[in-house]
Amino acid sequence: MKKISILLIIFGCTTLVACGKGQEINGHTTKTAYRSVKSLKNRLPPDTRMEFEVAFWAIRDANKDDKVFLDIVDGKKPEEIIVLGKDIYQQRKAAGFKGYDQYSSWEEMIAKFSKERMDQENRKGSLNESAKDKANDVLYNLNSPNR
Repeated sequence: MKKISILLIIFGCTTLVACGKGQEINGHTTKTAYRSVKSLKNRLPPDTRMEFEVAFWAIRDANKDDKVFLDIVDGKKPEEIIVLGKDIYQQRKAAGFKGYDQYSSWEEMIAKFSKERMDQENRKGSLNESAKDKANDVLYNLNSPNR
């Protein structure tokens, strides 16, 4: 009975330790990093989602080498990724990085990307409805010679 109790305690502790990393990026490989970012993004509030996504890809763009990139993002929480993304934005803006000159601040860039994403989703939704309507259309050829 003692052995079962000890095994149960060990199993419980192991499970709790594993769950503690659920809010961090797993940077062991690029595949696991992308998968954990996707999972984290889906759990974030909508107003933070875009900021996290843009920050992550800014970090990726600034660090082309996989090992360096993975070392930077491994174990980071979404809030830490956003801070790193803001730092990269400030560095690139100060260096005159093309594309960042059109934004006066990080917040303005995020707001523009969020608006573009909503516009895309709205267009996508209206296209899906129109495709559904066409799929439900039934056209009869009333001038058929086989009548």
